[in-house]
Amino acid sequence: MSKICAVLLLFVSLFVSSVKAGNETDTIPVPKSFFGFQPGADRMLLNYESLIDYMQQLAEASPRVKMLEIGESPMGKKMHMLLFSSPENIQNIQYLKEINKELALNPNLTDAQLKAYSNEGKVFILATLSMHSTEVGPSQAAPLVAYELATSDDSALVKQLKDVVYMMVPSSNPDGMDMIVEHYMQSKDTKYEGGGFPKVYHKYVGHDNNRDFVTLTQKDNKAIARVYNTEWYPQILVDKHQMGATGPRYFVPPMHDPIAENVDEKVWNWTWIFGSNMAKDMAADSLTGVTQNSIFDDYWPGSTETGIWKNIISMLTECASVQLAKPVYVEKSELRGGGSGLAEYKKSINMPAPWKGGWWRLSDIVAYEVSSSLSLVKTASFHKKDILLNRNALCVGEVKKGKTEAPAYFVVPAKQHDESELIAMLGLLNEHGVDVYKTSDELSFKGRIIEKGDYIIPLAQPYRAFVKEVMEKQKYPERYYTPGGELMRPYDITSWSLPLHQGVSSYQVDEIVDVIDQNINKVDFPFELNWEPSEENTTLIFSVDNNESFRVAFAALENDIEVSRLSKDSIVGEVALKTGDFVVELNQKNADKLKEILEELSVKPVEISGVVLSNIKELKLPGVALVETAFHDMDAGWTRFLFDTYHIPFTVLKPEDIKLKELDDFDVIVFPDTKKSLLLDGKNKSRDGKTSIPNYDPRYIKGMEKEGLQKLLKFENEGGTIVSWGESAELFFGVQIIKISEKEKEEFELPVEDVSQGIKGKGFYAPGTLFNVELLEDHPLTLGMEKTARVFSEGKPVFGTSIPYFDLDRRVIASYPEENLVASGYAEKEELLEGKPAMVWAKKGKGNFVFFGFNPQFRASTSGTYKLLFNALLLD
Repeated sequence: MSKICAVLLLFVSLFVSSVKAGNETDTIPVPKSFFGFQPGADRMLLNYESLIDYMQQLAEASPRVKMLEIGESPMGKKMHMLLFSSPENIQNIQYLKEINKELALNPNLTDAQLKAYSNEGKVFILATLSMHSTEVGPSQAAPLVAYELATSDDSALVKQLKDVVYMMVPSSNPDGMDMIVEHYMQSKDTKYEGGGFPKVYHKYVGHDNNRDFVTLTQKDNKAIARVYNTEWYPQILVDKHQMGATGPRYFVPPMHDPIAENVDEKVWNWTWIFGSNMAKDMAADSLTGVTQNSIFDDYWPGSTETGIWKNIISMLTECASVQLAKPVYVEKSELRGGGSGLAEYKKSINMPAPWKGGWWRLSDIVAYEVSSSLSLVKTASFHKKDILLNRNALCVGEVKKGKTEAPAYFVVPAKQHDESELIAMLGLLNEHGVDVYKTSDELSFKGRIIEKGDYIIPLAQPYRAFVKEVMEKQKYPERYYTPGGELMRPYDITSWSLPLHQGVSSYQVDEIVDVIDQNINKVDFPFELNWEPSEENTTLIFSVDNNESFRVAFAALENDIEVSRLSKDSIVGEVALKTGDFVVELNQKNADKLKEILEELSVKPVEISGVVLSNIKELKLPGVALVETAFHDMDAGWTRFLFDTYHIPFTVLKPEDIKLKELDDFDVIVFPDTKKSLLLDGKNKSRDGKTSIPNYDPRYIKGMEKEGLQKLLKFENEGGTIVSWGESAELFFGVQIIKISEKEKEEFELPVEDVSQGIKGKGFYAPGTLFNVELLEDHPLTLGMEKTARVFSEGKPVFGTSIPYFDLDRRVIASYPEENLVASGYAEKEELLEGKPAMVWAKKGKGNFVFFGFNPQFRASTSGTYKLLFNALLLD
């Protein structure tokens, strides 16, 4: 049977068939009639609201379907999950949910219980669709998969649904889905149809939303994570995506090397089974170009498949894309392999039936998605008992490893430099389903003292693999294509250690210690501070060491509450106060608003009454501008998220706004990590000078041009502050021209440069690495920081400085040490960084430049360096 015939038969079965099992099918809406077009049709897209309306009608009409609300998106849209199974299973869903929990978390089940649960339980498959909203196919296919599962009278599928509960999140990113559909429909029938969306397709983070599943900062991701971490405990998870148009048509598991070494081999073996069955079943449907064991690795835990570290058989599928809903024609000569497992686009064991090129349509994507989804149900049903037993075997095995293999515990001292980050980290672990304990007394063993109140995270728990993964230092498992040959480069970053990224100290204990087990109590979450000011007229001191103190200060300033900072260390009574501590007077005028702000506190402030503090300086709320380009500027989006989280008011400036608008309202202009050419010209220019034209409507992608750059330089020269990190710093290096007045211009060159290209040419490589740095003490930019810090860098920029002339100056704020450079992750030739500046303050005239050679807020996961950014915003 040809592929075209197979696709036609599939669509006939989905749209035309009217003879279905059950008398209720007459009331079940057929997708084509409901939407007014066939989902997957060329140049047609359904939006989130219509998708959910359809699912709601399906759930009301079919006894095989149950619809649940699981949370909401960052922009307030309700998020939903659909359960598809036999009517009996749907009616019994709460009991089946309890079986899932017992199998996932109880390592002490008896043989009789295991036998009963493996017989009575069902395999739960969680499918998350179109997290990346430009990857429209999975969500567009959702009504077809749903209709088939809800109405099919195929005896095999009906039987499979007695063994399986298919859990569908029809859109993992509701906000982005509507943004992209609206954008596409507006561009339809224009020359720019299918072109790029000129901002991130999410309130904040766009394509980075599946880089968030360790830190769980976004509301939509929290909703999905709750489903598999702490509520439903499915045995299978599949996250459905799309990829480029000129490679294979479809990727199925398993992934290629390297893989996460903390994950049990039983999980990896099951990904082979599911992936191979998908490839086999899709081949039976005449769907070609399916590849496996190629392209994507499974080492990094930041994506939705973080469930793999929670003993869930977690998988990824990726389908070749079109231009949103617009078909593309792919020449055979344009098809490419690439990466591990598929070096060439040829028939191979990892792609035995290559696609030969031609037209590629949204309907093709939909057909592949339907086929792969039904294959998952089929495989889960066939292996039902083994999959359920496997889930508990993994639970038992992880608990056993925690008792017999190092480490046995992670100890997190209660006394921390930043107490607020300690509380945040422990709360995050709880959100992941990790059990956290606290010592009830001082403990002593082998000469080591654990203080009363310190936190203990035992490894003898079902999610041991996750605990170990996120609590330890990362060491990349180097794998090579041939012995001694080329390294398999990591797909994403190589460091995510929560303590190291958040600036929290911890250590491991390698063996089981009875005195620890006998003197710890499980911590109840959420933490409650249970504190109120002792009196209304009192002075509150918020430690500069705590990130949340900055949040209080910014929130108070935003609400016109006076805030000051200590300008030198002080002793008040027996209380030691530090330079940079925030001072707020609680009084009758501000009490109601300030107490509302203080509800966010996790760390008790210092209260002082009857003492007038000297050496304090009143703070002014800075006028902050954040520069964000139209090129899916995720780093700017993460910065917006951080500023909103910490109550920092800001105005977004597009690069062209800098040229057209006055900058007088701003004290600080922030440039996140963005290419100089995008900021300056609205074009993508490589270092060798080659310019590529972006796939955007030109009206969205204008740069600031030389006129805008001159305005920025004048802004700083006259007293403003420019904060820049990543590639955007290059905008300000080299010979510059500043317009002093209508008749006067001045040339200058900052005594700072980027030397990363030079050390890269000598072999330096950092794919996303946590480095140690040494900080300049007693400087306004380092207030609240320790002498050393850990910074996240992808290898550029790295600074060099020179002795300045005239009204120029510079100071190295952070530098790489002479040894022990890598704190966590992977780097090559890191010794080339030794002694080089990682953060520099510079000036021309009256203002400030603050240059970071690292991302101080990388994906909202590096809270250990937030204070460096916050201090830069408050710099005089």
